[in-house]
Amino acid sequence: MPNQQKKVIFCMAGVLSFACALGGVTALGTPLWIKATFLCKTGALLVNASGQELDKFTGEMQYGLFHGEGMRQCGLGARPFRFSFFPDLLKAIPVSIHVNVILFSMILIVLTMVGTAFFMYNAFGKPFEALHGPPGLYLLSFISGSCGCLVMILFASEVKIHHLSEKIANYKEGTYAYKTQSEKYTTSFWVVFICFFVHFLNGLLIRLAGFQFPFAKSKDTETTNVAADLMY
Repeated sequence: MPNQQKKVIFCMAGVLSFACALGGVTALGTPLWIKATFLCKTGALLVNASGQELDKFTGEMQYGLFHGEGMRQCGLGARPFRFSFFPDLLKAIPVSIHVNVILFSMILIVLTMVGTAFFMYNAFGKPFEALHGPPGLYLLSFISGSCGCLVMILFASEVKIHHLSEKIANYKEGTYAYKTQSEKYTTSFWVVFICFFVHFLNGLLIRLAGFQFPFAKSKDTETTNVAADLMY
């Protein structure tokens, strides 16, 4: 492939990585990961509410990795509330999983920025073969994509398995008990998914530029070395 086309491909991959890095920073700080609705069971049972009456006992919330807000309803009007995970909810949430989600999100952002620099260096500079060259780009794309995948898996397990929304709704609520009705992932979560997909796409772009995958290259080299040993 001509050098000009390789430069275009590497520039395209660099721009995609830079966009992912900006999106990751935005996603990390915004409370747009989950939007949930929850029912005030205590109030609904007291008045035996059903059908449209349940709307008066249904609250909602949205939150991210650091803070969120919502509105509780128990038949007596809406009660807005705000919360932050640190330090308010440390006793209510699975702290180790939540910290790991934040940690891997930060690693994803840093590696994506490094990948952006490497792609641009490959496009306009004279890269070294080991780190700055195609093997390094493959490695960065793989590690970054793995971090994005871990962020989604850990956050999904925190929400679904550990019932994060329900724990937030019931935090410091001694009188009423709340049960989660629905949960859906929102903008920030899907930004991380797009970042994961982009890193996979970048690997294909490197291959499109004419560079073999590292394992394929090492296999060919091993075959050549075996043939040379047989000759001598």
